[in-house]
Amino acid sequence: MADQSEKPELFELNNGTMQVKITNYGATITSLSVPDKNGKLADVVLGFESVEPYVEGVAPFFGCIVGRVANRIKEGKFSLDGVEYSLPINKPPNSLHGGLKGFDKVIWEVAEYKKSENPSITLKYRSHDGEEGYPGDVSVTATYTLTSSTTMRLDMEAVPENKPTPISLAQHTYWNLGGHNSGNILDHSIQIWGSHITPIDENTVPTGEIMPVNGTPFDFTTEKKIGQSIHEVPGLGYDHNYVLDCGEEKSGLKHAAKLKDPSTARVLNLWTNAPGMQFYTGNYVNGVVGKGGAGYGKHSGVCLETQGFPNAINRPNFPSIVVRPGERYQHTMLFEFSVE
Repeated sequence: MADQSEKPELFELNNGTMQVKITNYGATITSLSVPDKNGKLADVVLGFESVEPYVEGVAPFFGCIVGRVANRIKEGKFSLDGVEYSLPINKPPNSLHGGLKGFDKVIWEVAEYKKSENPSITLKYRSHDGEEGYPGDVSVTATYTLTSSTTMRLDMEAVPENKPTPISLAQHTYWNLGGHNSGNILDHSIQIWGSHITPIDENTVPTGEIMPVNGTPFDFTTEKKIGQSIHEVPGLGYDHNYVLDCGEEKSGLKHAAKLKDPSTARVLNLWTNAPGMQFYTGNYVNGVVGKGGAGYGKHSGVCLETQGFPNAINRPNFPSIVVRPGERYQHTMLFEFSVE
């Protein structure tokens, strides 16, 4: 485990074009500034200026890395190699994002911090056997690197030391390419390279089915405004896992999504090696006061959380998220910003 006497601090990665602030509390991105079509910088992630609100639990998972298992595990139960495990129910009736004190609520150790031409920070956390009900000790590493003037790469790794365990990390940033304080994201357009989703029950847990998006409000196989069909989605908006099954590949990463803001012409292309992506339209954000006194409400940001499928540990037909000693979990995300 990280020595919890370490303090939550803010670190900056800056290459002259792009500026990112990250805290070792939850390996969280607190701000990320990129230029628009006129070269004007704006911060495009929801969050807070200081680390205190994160530590105080004000943020609904703004910008953090969630784990040991992202998303929902049905009724907080699973069995592995014949052993039954029970997890805290922190989003009744399910366990969500690693439990009551997941990886987003711990201090990570700063293993390396480089202010070079390609600035980077490497954060480490050791999760112990039985933590939040999960089996085995696991060493986790997350490295954020600015790989080019407008590209950020995140490499997440986890190594189970002594027991098999489910591992599925996700980066939970809320994006608003108009600027974090520019209102809702319903006018953003998005293309998702997923021709199927895993439909959900009334408690937002996948039913186990894999459903084509064709002819449904979930079809973003071609670019479409987020707000166009959102009213046809049961519930408060999109909060669904897409099967990333139809994108081109680049250096072993699949094209997951392309997000675009019409007013500033900012574009985010996201690439990953994960099998799924939770597309979440900030449905539960309500009256949060963020940076510069900005008010964040429903649909103020959109999350593109590449991940293993939700509740995969209980669904044999989903790609397995079990990692055994001697194996290594590796999850990479590439965030490419541009204007068009």
